[in-house]
Amino acid sequence: MRHLPISLDLRRKTVVVAGGGDAALAKLRLLMKTEARLAVFATALSPEICALAAEKRLRLYRRLPSAADLVGVALVYAASGDAVEDARVADLGRTAGALSNVVDNREGSDFITPAIVDRDPVTVAISTEGSAPVLARRIKAQVEASLPADTAILARIAEEFRAQASSLPRGMPRRRFWSRFFDQAGPQALRDGGEEAARDALKALAAESRKETSPPGFVHLVGAGPGDPDLLTQKARRLLHEADVVIHDRLVSPAVLDLARREARLIAVGKVPGGSGWQQNDINARIVAEATAGFQVVRLKSGDPGVFGRLDEEMHALEEAGIGYAIVPGITAATAAAAAAKASLTQRGRNSALRLLTGQDVNGFAEQDWRALAKPGAAAAIYMGVRAAQFIQARLLMVGADPGTPMCVVENASRPDQTIIATTLANLTEDMTAASVTGPAILFLGIAPRTLAAAAGVEKAPARAASGGAQ
Repeated sequence: MRHLPISLDLRRKTVVVAGGGDAALAKLRLLMKTEARLAVFATALSPEICALAAEKRLRLYRRLPSAADLVGVALVYAASGDAVEDARVADLGRTAGALSNVVDNREGSDFITPAIVDRDPVTVAISTEGSAPVLARRIKAQVEASLPADTAILARIAEEFRAQASSLPRGMPRRRFWSRFFDQAGPQALRDGGEEAARDALKALAAESRKETSPPGFVHLVGAGPGDPDLLTQKARRLLHEADVVIHDRLVSPAVLDLARREARLIAVGKVPGGSGWQQNDINARIVAEATAGFQVVRLKSGDPGVFGRLDEEMHALEEAGIGYAIVPGITAATAAAAAAKASLTQRGRNSALRLLTGQDVNGFAEQDWRALAKPGAAAAIYMGVRAAQFIQARLLMVGADPGTPMCVVENASRPDQTIIATTLANLTEDMTAASVTGPAILFLGIAPRTLAAAAGVEKAPARAASGGAQ
């Protein structure tokens, strides 16, 4: 994100627009919705700008601005249409300490003006970093269509009540109070009886909320999926928006964490295979402590919490502490990796069963029924298998597995740096080393990626705009 969207207080501030044509007029129409003092400098002026000056809505100077004119100014818009003159004005503004914008010149500007949906005091700013104004206008139209006109009235009523609302308990009770007003009580009262009825509804709702006791702490054990935030369930998204505390694994992507409520506390409890990190008992204790304090907790686990996520230990700790919890499943890494490789996890005539295995457990490399896995047609998805790859390969070959058995390795499934390797059992560790696989990765036994099924190879995910990546 190159441009930070902010809301700038322009009360009693001066904004200068240098230009008198259509570009300047377009900026003035927006700026007149603010409480700024407006000054226009231009030698050639449109009739509309002259009319605004006659109505005392701006001060008009029929000349080009000088350095002295820009001292103490908050913003400068260079909108004459003359590239040399606009650059001069922008430089004068910067020298005077103002932020300067050159119309239709992103590189020459200190800031850009987004497309705005105006439901004063609610404003929605839409920016494409200046790269696609037509797209910004299209999104603006979609937001305007979905945002009721009475949003502005309800927001003004809420602003009037803000000081009184501060007496309500903080956290979930107060969020629930405002949600009930904006989602149901406020709009209904406004439709039935107008603004006064909406004010009365707000006061009645506040009185009810003061009588309510704070809800006990609760824990949602949530699957974060493989990393792509688009693969989160709607329920997981909603819970992230509502949580007071998010306790997350090392492999949960930044793009998913960005969906959490801004005021929520994010607590990283990552484990490093074979290295340092949080112990499971310490994680259990932290989850219990946060919920005991009355917080709504999301325990965010990469993939699905029930697949090699030590879910039972955390449920047991919560049950012993008498804390309520619920499980929200997520897309596990095996299904995401198979989708990335365009491979089916089961196939008629190939395999009617699929094993989900771990390459490591608390005792080190995990022993499996290797003879069953070595049989023709056997298929498995192996989690935590990067460090155990050579051990797995040796065990299978030792019990007579076909060295040509297809293998597929998917690293960072669903993420921008995703890598897919098509190989065989005999070449597994050699090809993983050549591709510098460090994980997280799923190793498929007996399953080949469709895109690379004809020959072994490595396929990188196409570059795409996304945040996050491997942890």
